[in-house]
Amino acid sequence: MAGICAVGGAIGYAKGRSVPSLVAGVGIGAVYWYAGLRIQRNEDHGHDLALAASSLLLFAMGPKALRTRAPVPIAMSTLGTASGAYYSKKAYQDRYGV
Repeated sequence: MAGICAVGGAIGYAKGRSVPSLVAGVGIGAVYWYAGLRIQRNEDHGHDLALAASSLLLFAMGPKALRTRAPVPIAMSTLGTASGAYYSKKAYQDRYGV
């Protein structure tokens, strides 16, 4: 997810000179990267952080996907939903030991 978001932001910038796309893509990608690092090291709150990044991605791209019906916002909001569901489950398992 980190790479997908960072590359997506770079492509958004390259296609439309959209600085917000670049900043958001690289920023969310960095949060995913840091969360992945915490998960890999078995540190606390890695899944929670990844869930927050997934939620941010969904809430940023969801309205744009509904408004424009463009393939990239639809794909990114779908990825945000899927990764949010996954990280929500993992965060629950971490917290409650299920």
